[in-house]
Amino acid sequence: MAPSSLQHRRTHNLLLISKLLNQRDAASPFTLVLDSLEQSGKPLLAEFMKRAKSSNTKVILVSWETLRKPRDADVVVKAWKQSLREWQTEIASHLKADPEQKKLIVFDSLNALAASESSHLPALLSSFIGPSSSILALYHTDVPESLHSGVRNAYAPSALTLLRYLATTIFTTHSIHHVLARKAARERSHAEPVFGLEQGVEGVLQGLGANDIDGLVLEMEHRRKSGRGVREWYFLPLRVPAASATSSIRPKEIVTLLEDHSEYKSPEETDHGTANTTGEADTTFEIGLTEKQRRDREGVVLPYFDAQKGGGDGGRILYDIGSEDDWDEDEDEI
Repeated sequence: MAPSSLQHRRTHNLLLISKLLNQRDAASPFTLVLDSLEQSGKPLLAEFMKRAKSSNTKVILVSWETLRKPRDADVVVKAWKQSLREWQTEIASHLKADPEQKKLIVFDSLNALAASESSHLPALLSSFIGPSSSILALYHTDVPESLHSGVRNAYAPSALTLLRYLATTIFTTHSIHHVLARKAARERSHAEPVFGLEQGVEGVLQGLGANDIDGLVLEMEHRRKSGRGVREWYFLPLRVPAASATSSIRPKEIVTLLEDHSEYKSPEETDHGTANTTGEADTTFEIGLTEKQRRDREGVVLPYFDAQKGGGDGGRILYDIGSEDDWDEDEDEI
């Protein structure tokens, strides 16, 4: 990829993730977060709610797993102890309270709803989406789906398939430790390691390095209004300096491209970046010769090529006879 195209992609995707996290211009009416035991999606939900709170967006949390009200949630709908009609009516009342105010409806888990209302899930979620409201939902991919014949038709698509089809943006969370381990294995042409349930070891639920406290990797799939998809990998740090978090001015975007992570970069990219920052090389290549090799190179005498002189003469190679050459003019005459 050309440098200009690469820089354009980087700039565009960084602006896109900032636009999605801040819920600007209704960029994604339905955002789906897929997590697992190896990396929870709760930190990403907390980041969404924190940014929504700072932008005066009303956060409505539909609770299936959360018992305590989060700091950045304005309203908590306790769906785990209500019937479907009750909590659906409660959400509708909050949406009608102030039609002009932007609202973010957060589902902390869709697994229970998908198990009981799989066939009605698209219509149910679509009823909450409007010009001033959007949905952010979390789905645990490690939870087995219900196979009861009365729950859904055997020929009907699974709940996860429906959610993937409906979502305008899909975030899949990964552990940074596991991503780095897989990258190191690929660079050595080794088999990529597996973690947690994928290991198939009895009694193992989580692998080493799961839910790293330093940050998490986001695999994003965003669908534009035109239908074209955008895929990118990001890194969301969880340890943010207090100065940037409490600054009164507009904070700097903390999410970066995964390829810019210090431990994810390959040594060649790191060395190339260091050479460019020092300013020693201003060319498109680096020979890497020592000072002695440079002096030897300058002392090399190349064959003398006479340039073309005049049209149609062509190029000529001239040879200067040295004193050590044994050459007789009479023998070479024709």
